Amino acid sequence: MLKTRVYAFLNENSYFQKFIYTLIILNVFSLIIASYKEIYTPYEIIFDGFEFFSVIVFSIEYILRFWTADLAFEKGSSFSKRIKFSFSTFGLIDLFAILPFYLPFIFPFDLRVLRILRLFRLLRIFKLGRLSKSLQTITSVLKESKSELSITIFVAFILMILSSTLMFYVENDAQPEKFENIGQSLWWSVATLTTVGYGDIYPITNLGKILSSVIALIGIGFVALPTGIISSAFISRMQSEKEKGKGCKCPKCGTEF
Repeated sequence: MLKTRVYAFLNENSYFQKFIYTLIILNVFSLIIASYKEIYTPYEIIFDGFEFFSVIVFSIEYILRFWTADLAFEKGSSFSKRIKFSFSTFGLIDLFAILPFYLPFIFPFDLRVLRILRLFRLLRIFKLGRLSKSLQTITSVLKESKSELSITIFVAFILMILSSTLMFYVENDAQPEKFENIGQSLWWSVATLTTVGYGDIYPITNLGKILSSVIALIGIGFVALPTGIISSAFISRMQSEKEKGKGCKCPKCGTEF
């Protein structure tokens, strides 16, 4: 059956996957190099031709994946399976990878919007998630740790609100232009808790300095928390995959097979 062969070619053919992988990497490099006017201007035709070629390839790939989507899902009708693919993560990534090229032909945009649309071309790099085992592993690790990370994010939100509110009431009288409202204090809280500390907003009162020191110390430990969660889950996944890759041993002679 032709559809089955096409589906197998898209998902199992190593040469096709390597070709798409290489094309995505070249697109990212092309986007970076094209930002240099001294390089882009004399070779504009080459850059535009490569962009046109890439869009054609990605468009054909998207159409074929949409056509064979009923083979990728077990439940539902052919129509519902294609809709499911269209709104899936990789389906949306595939669509956004080609959409910026076609939109200017449909809707008139000014130069600022066109620049934003060109930026969306960078989303093609996420197409590697379908091909790269490393990215798939990271994605699965994040999914497994989502409950722990959700708790961490919730605690972070509470800490930011508390610290920004406290700092607003402590520093507002001394620096009304810097800590004019809790929203501005929230920016200081984010910069402090993440230990970035840009230095554009900082306390000048003694009580504010003490409070800032305590929040900064909390931030050091807090930033390490989600890192430890992800690292632990990642190490566990790597160990489990290594265990799966090991062969069985004969109980009598110890030979692996």
